[in-house]
Amino acid sequence: MARLPLAGIRVLDLTRILAGPTATQLLGDLGAEVIKVERPGRGDDSRHFGPMYLKTPDGRDTSESSMYVSANRNKKSVTVNLAVPQGQALIRRLAAVSDVFVENYKVGDLARYGLDYASIREVNPRVVYCSVTGYGQSGPYCRRPGYDAVFQAMSGLMSVTGDPDSAPGGGPMKAGPSIVDAVAGLYAANGIIAALYARDANQGQGQHVDIALLDSVIAAMTSHVSHYLISGEPPVRRGTEGNGGVPSAMFRCSDGAIMLTAGNDAQFRQLCKTLRRADIAADSRFLSMKERAIHRAALMPLLAEAVLAWRKAELYEALVAAGVPAGPINTVKEAFEDPQVVHRGVEVKVPHPLAGTVRLAANPIRYSWSMLDDYSAPPMLGEHTAAVLSGILNLDEAEIEALRNGGVL
Repeated sequence: MARLPLAGIRVLDLTRILAGPTATQLLGDLGAEVIKVERPGRGDDSRHFGPMYLKTPDGRDTSESSMYVSANRNKKSVTVNLAVPQGQALIRRLAAVSDVFVENYKVGDLARYGLDYASIREVNPRVVYCSVTGYGQSGPYCRRPGYDAVFQAMSGLMSVTGDPDSAPGGGPMKAGPSIVDAVAGLYAANGIIAALYARDANQGQGQHVDIALLDSVIAAMTSHVSHYLISGEPPVRRGTEGNGGVPSAMFRCSDGAIMLTAGNDAQFRQLCKTLRRADIAADSRFLSMKERAIHRAALMPLLAEAVLAWRKAELYEALVAAGVPAGPINTVKEAFEDPQVVHRGVEVKVPHPLAGTVRLAANPIRYSWSMLDDYSAPPMLGEHTAAVLSGILNLDEAEIEALRNGGVL
């Protein structure tokens, strides 16, 4: 197998729930050795976020939740009690021989244990230390706890998601997935990888990477944020209407719904031709993208009426043939059954000690020769404790057993 991009990098992972584990899972996918440190007896809180739980081959629930499974593959699980001095000392010893230290404790919490950046830097000046928190390491809110949904609200994301107030059921809406956690995890992984490059290009100097969920989701809102910063006017909710041109929205057919986007004038003309409504494309109010945006309220009902005369599958095929971007509104099940998704190998199956096999969503990065196709299942709690302590810190069986008996592991 070709060497993966982060092979040889060791990551000490003290994160829980979703944002931090998403970041370290990505590093593991890219070849880093990720050592996940968990509380003895309980582990990562996300292990208990159900339903759904991974099932045994005969259909019984295991202790592994779908949230935990989603963000913890390609890692080694080690249990260490951070509340006792011996546990803190073990973490410092592991940090001394690691390249990256990632944590998502509340600001200041790890300083009590001598595991904050200043303390870890003393034992390893080369370390890239990443803190993932709700509000960041500074500011009036920095010590507050928070979760994904809170930041969807505070960032303005919910204010631009959902139908307008004037529509039935209108109002702010949370996005379905924990999108803030996912975005923050991606920013964290990017920041860590760049800091590793900077370290190796600048005399081995590590640094502290400060990732805030609130910062991350605001940055991820891209054109909506730019709309406000340029105009001073908050963007509005438009339901299913997208950002790639006008029209871009869900339309109801006679037997279901379809999403389509006419992202330029040529696509708009093709859309109208396909709908057998060339008169709409010829209307002076709709000749250009700018005009269609201005006259959006007049355009959308005309298109809605035309689409309603079609069956969903027939319209989808006709739009694809005409070169108009469109897609069915799939369930997650239907998405995984789509021929394109199947062809790309988006689903992978990995052996699991309890379930026999666990189905995972593959990493979406595709390299020309670094193959990201050798996944290990999310580890059982403490599965690798003995192997890591003996293999990295050279502890013998008697020392490890003494630590277990003392409540350290």
